[in-house]
Amino acid sequence: MTGQPNKDILWMERLREDDAAAFTEIYEAYREKLLAVAFNRLSDIQAAEDIVQDVFASLWNQRHNRQINNAGAYLATAVKYKILDRFRREQLLRQYQEVYSTNIPVNVAEPEMTYQYKHILQLLQEEVNKLPEKCQLIFRYSREQGMPVKEIAQTLNISSKTVENQLTKALRQLKGSIRHLFSIFFSFFF
Repeated sequence: MTGQPNKDILWMERLREDDAAAFTEIYEAYREKLLAVAFNRLSDIQAAEDIVQDVFASLWNQRHNRQINNAGAYLATAVKYKILDRFRREQLLRQYQEVYSTNIPVNVAEPEMTYQYKHILQLLQEEVNKLPEKCQLIFRYSREQGMPVKEIAQTLNISSKTVENQLTKALRQLKGSIRHLFSIFFSFFF
């Protein structure tokens, strides 16, 4: 082998021996390329930088646990998976927002439907109340007050990533409950 793969093997050997200089060399060699890949897919420089930083942090944290010979290929693949994970989380958030913020028209002339609708909303609120305190607070800021992720992060003095992770956690927990609640609700209409 010649060229970059040989260099990668040497870097990774040094990295496994806790050589911080090797990590710095890998970082300097691949950061801009990875940032370009992430930005190309996300069109958001802050999100791209966050993903690249997470990937490098993971590389350092996993340096003893993985047998990586091609740092470039490993890092590029890791960035792609992080981007896909981010898209999945965003899709889950969008799906929940559609459900949570959907105003289902209720005919006031039909008191039974109005009662059932209010009951379902009450059950949904009870499910939100079951979330862990921090998760619930972040969820309420996002859904009830309409605060964007960055604003929530600033308000609570935490990272945007933490806010996104807490929202994802909340949505996962509520997802099953919502399906059940809406199946009950729609059974009254059809």
